[in-house]
Amino acid sequence: MTVAIVGDIGGTHARFAVWRDNGLEQIEVLATADYSSPESALAAYCERAGLSLGAGSAVCLACAGPVSDGDFQFTNNHWRINRAAFCRALHIERLLLINDFAATALGVTLLEPNERLAVRAGHAQADRPVVVIGPGTGLGAANLLPKGAGEWQALPGEGGHVDLPIGSESEAELWLLLHRQFGAVQAEDVLSGAGLLALYAVVCQRNGQPAQHANAAQICAAALQGESLATNALEQFCVWLGRVAGNHALSLGARGGVYIVGGMVPKFADFFVRSGFAAAFADKGAMGDYLADVPVWLVTAPYPGLLGAGVALQQAG
Repeated sequence: MTVAIVGDIGGTHARFAVWRDNGLEQIEVLATADYSSPESALAAYCERAGLSLGAGSAVCLACAGPVSDGDFQFTNNHWRINRAAFCRALHIERLLLINDFAATALGVTLLEPNERLAVRAGHAQADRPVVVIGPGTGLGAANLLPKGAGEWQALPGEGGHVDLPIGSESEAELWLLLHRQFGAVQAEDVLSGAGLLALYAVVCQRNGQPAQHANAAQICAAALQGESLATNALEQFCVWLGRVAGNHALSLGARGGVYIVGGMVPKFADFFVRSGFAAAFADKGAMGDYLADVPVWLVTAPYPGLLGAGVALQQAG
């Protein structure tokens, strides 16, 4: 196989590219809200890229949500995929669907040194598992297991829906306010775009102040300008991401390292590196030493999911 089409489809954006000779070409990013179906979005991509339908006989789509053999329903948007109908509509011989974070996990194995930023120093053990986790429209998580000879197996999961951990009295107060809103509080309820807005709202509520911002982008901008409540919310966001990432690393034994991915954190990378993330990551009591030498990187490469979709096609043969 020399030419294929790869896609990475999340709740907000659908990214497509041509996969040729182990690299990405003609990358386009489309808004999922602008298209009624993944078929229409991919057809629009082909038109923009000057490709006829069926130009790539194989397509791999990294999709947000659990993938099975049946129809696929996206977790955070309105799209659905029936494999047979999709292939007929787009004149495709072969369609491979994989979980979006499994693809992102495979993608980080191809990163160049300048496509990741060190957040926490450590020593990555080449024969140990790796955690890949990151907030965006939702909170995604996947694991990498070493297969030997430089190859990795990606294990998708729904780790973004674990319970939100509580590590201090202050966090317990915020958790109670969140619980009144959500009931059972999942990590994704805070560690996502909508989650940051919910977190900011309860920070304001606890301080007896009205919320001034209506979305995550406004909160991040205000925090970077030093606005107190927005800064407190974004700092707590980083701390909770550290607690959740540390829990995943501890559960998996991820001494191969942890990668933070997704569209949110790179937008406030300097803040994130200076935040309480690293301390919260290893705040595990007697087991803190277990994580002492586990490195954490922030992925700055723009399209790790597309790279991983290409790797998945190669591995599938």
